[in-house]
Amino acid sequence: MNSSNSGGSTSTVSGAESSTVLVLGCGWLGMALAHSLAATGHRVLGTTTTPEQIATMEMAGIEPHLLRLGADFGASSEALLHRLLQAADVLVLNVPPRASSAGAYPTLLRPVHRAVAAAGTKHVIFVSSTSVYPDEARMMRESDALSTRDAASDVLRAEGHFVPRYGQWKSTVVRLGGLIGPDRAPGRFLAGRRELANGNAPVNLLHLTDAVGVLAGIIKHDVWGHTFNVCAAQHPLRREFYPAAAHYLNLEAPTFKVEKGVSGKIVDSSSVRKLVPYQFQHDDVLKALAHC
Repeated sequence: MNSSNSGGSTSTVSGAESSTVLVLGCGWLGMALAHSLAATGHRVLGTTTTPEQIATMEMAGIEPHLLRLGADFGASSEALLHRLLQAADVLVLNVPPRASSAGAYPTLLRPVHRAVAAAGTKHVIFVSSTSVYPDEARMMRESDALSTRDAASDVLRAEGHFVPRYGQWKSTVVRLGGLIGPDRAPGRFLAGRRELANGNAPVNLLHLTDAVGVLAGIIKHDVWGHTFNVCAAQHPLRREFYPAAAHYLNLEAPTFKVEKGVSGKIVDSSSVRKLVPYQFQHDDVLKALAHC
């Protein structure tokens, strides 16, 4: 299977609406997704590294489990992960890379890859990022960054571990734009900063509602065998968007250097819009500021 797979299969399975989903990583995005899935009839298993999150997950109808990858991942953690994967029809792998040495991210996720293979997991969604694309002033499509196990990028290499080579499972890689939404208002990102570079670069952002909607749509409609870019359709320039976002919160607007020409990539999300039956709610990211 090629990671840019335009030839993956798309079908609707009625039983998908009541499947068991394991959300590995119930942080800001993972918790919102798990809550949404539970509310629509799925049995949802969720993992967190924060004991204080357990009660919140239970109240949202999620079966919570403490699990931490990395140095603390021992035999008991491996056994727990194996049990959770055996119980699940779908794994949503939502563990973002951490700032660390080169190669650390694929290494962090290697035990998950082994467990997926051993447990006979049927379907995997790998939550990735549009940061895998070079920062060049052109349109970026899924084929512009290939997920292989020997790719230069740690994120692409990690993606490559979950693109099955022998049909062991069906997977879809979802490369999300920069996430905004409740408790992540973009007006705070650059407020008050002066003479910033790359003001003529377009933004590639995604509201939490649309991230959850696409991920849930992939599960609901059984859309496997693809890599998708997921971001809002509109891409205002940084010099336009971030001052407006700061003003919305009554914060000091950032300023940008005077530069000529347009710089920076525009991420194309046309593929996911064609293949996943979901209507984006926040394609106008300036209007989305009211929902952050």
